[in-house]
Amino acid sequence: MPTITTRMGDGSLIELTDSELCKEVEQGTIDASKRGKISPLSQDEIEHLVDICAMPQKFVSVERGKEVVLTFDAGTLKIMRLGIPVGRMQTIQLYERAFGSDTMELAHVDYSFKQVKPIVAEEEHEMEQALLVTVLPLFYGAMPNLGLYTKPDGPLPNPSELLPMGKIPEARAAQEEAVEMAVKDIVYVSGRMYEAGADGINLDTVGAAGDADFLAALNATRVLKKRFPGIRVELGMAGEFVLGFHGELRFDGERLAGLYPHQQVKIAEKAGVDIFGAVVNTNSSMSFPWNLARAVTFIKACAESANIPVHANVGMGVGGIPLREIPPIDAVSRVSKAMAELTRLDGL
Repeated sequence: MPTITTRMGDGSLIELTDSELCKEVEQGTIDASKRGKISPLSQDEIEHLVDICAMPQKFVSVERGKEVVLTFDAGTLKIMRLGIPVGRMQTIQLYERAFGSDTMELAHVDYSFKQVKPIVAEEEHEMEQALLVTVLPLFYGAMPNLGLYTKPDGPLPNPSELLPMGKIPEARAAQEEAVEMAVKDIVYVSGRMYEAGADGINLDTVGAAGDADFLAALNATRVLKKRFPGIRVELGMAGEFVLGFHGELRFDGERLAGLYPHQQVKIAEKAGVDIFGAVVNTNSSMSFPWNLARAVTFIKACAESANIPVHANVGMGVGGIPLREIPPIDAVSRVSKAMAELTRLDGL
């Protein structure tokens, strides 16, 4: 019986029969549907996804004219991770002139607003110089990273230590205070970079520290929009599900804990976000077709709910991409094609 070469969620190669592949896709969309309380993929969409996964080519793509826009998180750090000593400004030029990127992002290796604040003057200079030698839209990006505001890195008590001790009110109070500190840092750094000429700000890996982390990004966005009416904000999530580390935090009366992408995007719209980076986590113990079907189901629902552009996060370990530091191109290209053709999103 002929088999189809595909992968597991950890990137390892496997072989599936046609019926096995179809079953994986069906189970993946059902899982997303149950968890998010959203519609599963239709039979036609399942068949289309199966066809994409079964294509014999190593690299696949969309038809000419059906491409989508690309944005990046920590863009200037990617090539350095490969051990190639290229400066950030040269990396931006490579992405623009060699890779044909639609946008790019300037980022510091300490990818958090708190860490950037003391060196914001140097970052302003780097942004100004990069803008002088490039044409593409250039964002400045960093994480809210609420963990840096608690001990041992910050002044506040650590909720991770307080919660096991049963000190729930104290843990919640620490998170609420961390939100206020983070908002000030995000607004300060983002405002300085915007005034230096940045075309936009990317709040990345939002929600990594739970619902308080998400709230900090939302509050900061609202303040930025009032203070700098022309500023553009992209908000990229850390995970598909907002963890209720605090549990009772709300934005405009809506509880943040437990929200999935199609619900997260509506909250982001209220805050004034211009581009929403939806995330679906990859399960490394499940197959690539299962993960892809699951990711497509969530992103399709998110794009249908959104009134702002949706750029799905499709990097290592999210969006159906296998959990590898350098993801395999056969998987990456299939994810990109499926997202563009099945979800009606605006970018990746």
